[in-house]
This record gives sequence, structure tokens and C-alpha cells, in this order.
Amino acid sequence: MNTLSQLQNHGQSIWLDLLDRKIMDSGKLQSLIDHDDLRGLTSNPSIFEKAITGSSDYDKDIAKYAKKEADNTAIFFDLAIADIQRAADIFKPVYDKTNGKDGFVSLEVSPYLARDTEGTINQARDLWKRVGRENVMIKIPGTKEGLTAIRKCLSEGININITLLFGLPRYREITEAFMGGLEDRISQGHSIKNVSSVASFFLSRIDVLVDPMLAEKGAKKLNGKIAIASAKLAYQIYLDMISSDRFKLLEAIGAQRQRVLWASTSTKDPSFSDVLYVETLIGKETINTLPMETIDAFRDHGKVTDSLTEGIEEAKNNLGELKKIGIDIDKITQQLEDEGIEKFNKAYDKLLKSIEDQKNKKS
Repeated sequence: MNTLSQLQNHGQSIWLDLLDRKIMDSGKLQSLIDHDDLRGLTSNPSIFEKAITGSSDYDKDIAKYAKKEADNTAIFFDLAIADIQRAADIFKPVYDKTNGKDGFVSLEVSPYLARDTEGTINQARDLWKRVGRENVMIKIPGTKEGLTAIRKCLSEGININITLLFGLPRYREITEAFMGGLEDRISQGHSIKNVSSVASFFLSRIDVLVDPMLAEKGAKKLNGKIAIASAKLAYQIYLDMISSDRFKLLEAIGAQRQRVLWASTSTKDPSFSDVLYVETLIGKETINTLPMETIDAFRDHGKVTDSLTEGIEEAKNNLGELKKIGIDIDKITQQLEDEGIEKFNKAYDKLLKSIEDQKNKKS
């Protein structure tokens, strides 16, 4: 059993932060499932932009869909849904084997809708229906506007991956939206047994933004520690949620736990270990979604220990020290949310332009 597979012994599932046709056509995805116990897969606008602009694999389908769709957004979702359905079918045996705990593939709503509650709800419903796979999650950003959309979609039985989470106060609101959505569904007379959700924290971007500030304030001892501290305390919020009387009532009638998922886990600073955001965050009922290079690195030299619940006081002290030196982590996380939306918007713009260019080439 390699180190990736061993993570399951510690309650953590590994998902892949990548989707393109090459990884499915080559059998690489199936190999990761068979040999590394890969349990799921996530996509986002940046991943699809790289897949579609970085190869000719989609050219024929773009030309085909362009004959029936004038809108480039519609063409993109035709392409994306086909890939998501195929990936979901590959992961269906994992979904069945884990009784619906893992084996999920995620498809994100348009990043243009990040501040649009009603637009998000309507598109999530549409994508959920069109994909038509029980082991799919629709990704909705954890923005203020997204909270109502998340609750509403969960109440309708749509599996939701809450994405672009950075801050602890927002995560507390997410747990409220999660439980509220399940309660709404029960009040409508529906079962909650097959409603799945994860809360995705983006990590390395926190350190990328904070570490230069620490250097300016002479506090480099905290470099590379703030994202990990935030994640450890987020997990404590998760533990508080699942031990609450409110959630225990839901769990007694079939609710699944909304696991935390670590995202943005490739190390950006070359002075840090390339498996920093894996080794330090291993814990029960969690997910780590990794890019291929981090999967390869952890398979090669990762160390597996129960690390997520270690050093909680240190994590609190590190965030407290941040406040003492005048860095407002809540402002930082709001900035990161705004920048994350903008980054996905730019990738989406580029993706739609690529589709337009391809259409023009074929016409």
C-alpha cells in the first residue's frame, strides 16, 4: 500500500484537482483509482480553460455544438457536461463501494454568477438536471450571495461543493446554510439521506498573500503557517458542528456529514516542502484535492500521520500573533475571495474567447 492509499487509514480521501479528456482517454484516471485509491475529482473554470485551450481534443465538438448553439457559454457547458458525465461514470464504482461517501465529480456554476443568488440557483438546478448523475456535485462559491443559493439547492436535493472558502467566519455561516438546507428539505417531506456536500478551503493562496506582509513586519517565523493554522481551526468548527444537538438530530434521520476539503494545495513557495499542505492536514472525515504534481510528490516521499488535530493551540497563537502585528485575517480572506472570483472570471473569459476563435477557424 503506497502513501496515498494509506491516507484512507487516517480517514482522509484524495481527490484529483484536474479534468481533461487525455487523462480519461489514456486510462490514467482509472489507474489512479486502482493503484492510489483516488476517491473523486474536482473541476473549475481554470481547469477547463487549460483543457480546452491547451489541446485540440475539443475542436471537433466545438464545431459540432456551434451548429446548434450560437452562445459560447452554451457550447462550453455542452463540452463540460459531457466530460463530467464521463468522469462521473468512471467514479461510479467508487461511489457505490463507499455507499455514496466518495466517488464524486464536481462541476462549477459560471464564475460570472458569484454575486448573483438567483442566477446561481437557476444554473445549479439546470446543471444538476442536465448532468443527471447522483455522484456529481455542483460547485457554488461560498460568497455572501452564495449562502442563500447553497441552502436552497441543498433543500432541493442537489449535491453541493462549496468552493472559494478562505475565512473562518464565512465557514461558520456555511455550516448554518448546510444544516438549514437539510432542515428545509425535511420540512418539505423529503429524505436527506442522499444529499451530499463538502466545504472547500483554499489554502496556499493565503500564504502567498500573507507571507510578504510578514516579511515587512519582521515576522517571518510565521511564513507558511497561517493557511495551515486556518485549516486546523476550520476543522475544529467542523467538529463543533457534527457534535451539536442540531446536527445530531439531522444525522439521526440520515444526514451525511459535510466534510471539509482542502484545495489550492500545491506549494507555491519553493523554500517549503512540496507536500506541506498534505502532511500537515491529515485527519478523519476530510478530503484533500491535489493537482497531479502533488499526487506524484506525496506518493514519492509523503509521510502519513494524524496531523490535523495536532498543534491547535499553536494555530490559535499564530492567528493571534497575526492580529498583534496589525494584519487583519478577515480582510485578507475577503480580498482572496474577491481575487479568486476575478481569477476564475479571467479564465472563463479566455475559455469563451478560445471557443469563439475555434468557431471562426471552422467557419
